[in-house]
Amino acid sequence: MPWRWNRHVQEAVAAYLFLLPFALSLLIFFGYAFVRTVYFSFTDYNLFESPSWVGLQNYLAIIQDNRFLLALRNSIAFSVIVTLAQTALALVLAVVMNNRLRGITVFRTAYYLPSVTSSVVITLMFIWMFQRTGVMNYLITAAIVYRPVILTFLGLTLAAQVLQVLWERWRGRPAGWFEASLLFVSLVLAAAGTGALWVAGVTEPVAGVEPVRIVWLNTRRTIPEGGGWWSIPLPLAAIMMLNTWTTAPTFMLLYLAGLQDIPKELYEAAEVDGANRWQRFRYITVPMLRPVTFLVMTLGLIGTLQMFDQVAVIGSAAPLESVITLAYYIYHNAFPAGAMPRIGMASAAAVVLGLLPLIAVLIQRRVVERK
Repeated sequence: MPWRWNRHVQEAVAAYLFLLPFALSLLIFFGYAFVRTVYFSFTDYNLFESPSWVGLQNYLAIIQDNRFLLALRNSIAFSVIVTLAQTALALVLAVVMNNRLRGITVFRTAYYLPSVTSSVVITLMFIWMFQRTGVMNYLITAAIVYRPVILTFLGLTLAAQVLQVLWERWRGRPAGWFEASLLFVSLVLAAAGTGALWVAGVTEPVAGVEPVRIVWLNTRRTIPEGGGWWSIPLPLAAIMMLNTWTTAPTFMLLYLAGLQDIPKELYEAAEVDGANRWQRFRYITVPMLRPVTFLVMTLGLIGTLQMFDQVAVIGSAAPLESVITLAYYIYHNAFPAGAMPRIGMASAAAVVLGLLPLIAVLIQRRVVERK
């Protein structure tokens, strides 16, 4: 018995020794910083003079600061929209990439590249793409010019798919509306038909279209216009698209790992019972991935609420009121240009920012536990 007790003690000591470096770094760089931030939030401090106690004055000041309210609104809207968008996109990408197709590894690598690329480099590319004469406006202009051709192609694809599915079902074969083999034939037939109509002059691009010159960044326009606090600034909406594109591949890997753990017998039994692809996805894939979805949404909420680097890199390319978030509000108060630092207000805003992810995760956990 003493030997066993000593062995348990040795194992516990060894475990704590392995955890000691991480625990010390967490205690020094997080615990100490957190305590100091809470203390500074109740003081008037500018980094050069001794802090003086002011109580709740900093919290009252940020509540009355219109820029803080804008940052809070932008952070919450950014977090909710981007988290939902990147979760849905990651799930769809994972389901597609989970298929055993030739060359699927190349596509997985291509989709994952934005997540391992420097966010600063991605943001600089993004600024170039969203210029008045950038790639985004060029693509919108091309879509307007070739709208008749695109609509013709989509219409022929839909007609060919419907006719094929109805023909197969008339022959007694349970064909699905999105069956890959039939869809491939529909796309080929639609491409051939669109090309023939273009050559015959029936379907032609629109002539005389003015190039689109949407100002994506250096503007105070909102979506929708005149929506007040319920509208999203256009520059922030552009950053939402960028952030969704760069973070969804990381969550795709988590979903891919979750898909590998779902027993194939469930899909086989459902297929025997006559469940189509959508029903198998809805009643098997989504419920079985609920723990992964909780993890993905938790990480997404924490990351989006703390979004800072993309706003900082954009800088003066967009109005501050249109892109400011809580993290950038903290930075702007701690290191203002040409003014004394306001560490007290920055610390109060940091405390609010620290509480938001905690509240969001607790609400999400309650919802998941109820279901």
